[in-house]
Amino acid sequence: MMKGNVWIAGGGVISGIGRDLGECMASFEAMRPGMAYMQHLRSAHAQTFPVVEVKAGNEELAAIAGMPAHWSRTALLSRIAAQEAWDASGLGNISDYRVGLVSANTVGGMDKTEDFMEAFLADPSRGKLRQVVHHECGAVTELVADAMGIRHHVSTISTACSSGANALMYGARMIRAGMLDVAIAGGTDALTRFTLNGFNTLMILDQQNCRPFDDTRTGLNLGEGAGYVVLVSDAVAEKIQPWCRLAGFANANDAYHQTASSPDGTGNFLAMKGALEMGGLQPEDIGYINLHGTGTQNNDSSEGLAISRLFVNGVPPASSTKSFTGHTLGASGGIEAVFSAWALREGIIYPNANFSVQMKELAFSPVTAFSRGNGLRNVMSNSFGFGGNCSSLVFSKE
Repeated sequence: MMKGNVWIAGGGVISGIGRDLGECMASFEAMRPGMAYMQHLRSAHAQTFPVVEVKAGNEELAAIAGMPAHWSRTALLSRIAAQEAWDASGLGNISDYRVGLVSANTVGGMDKTEDFMEAFLADPSRGKLRQVVHHECGAVTELVADAMGIRHHVSTISTACSSGANALMYGARMIRAGMLDVAIAGGTDALTRFTLNGFNTLMILDQQNCRPFDDTRTGLNLGEGAGYVVLVSDAVAEKIQPWCRLAGFANANDAYHQTASSPDGTGNFLAMKGALEMGGLQPEDIGYINLHGTGTQNNDSSEGLAISRLFVNGVPPASSTKSFTGHTLGASGGIEAVFSAWALREGIIYPNANFSVQMKELAFSPVTAFSRGNGLRNVMSNSFGFGGNCSSLVFSKE
């Protein structure tokens, strides 16, 4: 039986604009997006497409994570953000609770597999097998769960760009079903040549800094990072001071195309509407929307039209934090859940970088300035993925 509330006890994030939540906030406030030509990923496109890399090599990340440097960067990023989230929760010893890890990613250990294949293709007797044993997505989650001592439940979600948000939904359902007391939920992804080349083939990478919800937008910038929240039951929340409540969530799929959203944003609309309905809220109750906002022609148009359809009495302040972090794929829903929960707690509205030209088909434009002290009661976070897999989360103060 599904019952009770699910609370956000804490959150952690590492991205191309900061190694923790505090550094990310400083970057937002200083209007400092993280786009640059790649320094850590080796690619033929190193000087073609700006990306948003975490500003540290694997050796440094491994030292922070307390993991071997030869493990996938995806796992290193995951461990750092998940540990920050746990520390922020104030819950103490992880073994005192029934804890699960629900972690999303799309590339798994592909970064290490690419290194293996480069040596192997040159000479089949070469290549280190330790570089491929953690190739699949679930292996990354298991490495982090083992490092953190999580034993009660371990799951991996991979639904493209909505993966991180769907991880929160999965964790919340387990708590409401009484199967867990606590779930660390979110996502992680490292940049890989596979990802970069794939998005280049789709012709949706911008050779300049991306401009979400701008009429001149031409594509996205890929990013990397990890973001997790600590979800807790009512009973656990009574022992601490949680950030906020995960009041509503919904997933919808318009199944329009393998990579594109439906032009009218059907799945986007249904996900947002469903999240509001679960939370017992009306559109006018939302004080801020963290947009999916990739910067591609199709995504921004479909999301914008769906928002206009749902928020008929006026669109609340909205912005895309991907204009700072880039599109972190499986990590994006987790990173943006942390940003959204923190925005609610601190009354923050984030800026949409690089916006200058109003989209012709929309009557609203994104917020372009950082502000604190906003009286937010409810915040929505959108994550809309390939194949029409659309998810929305709603965070509430009480």
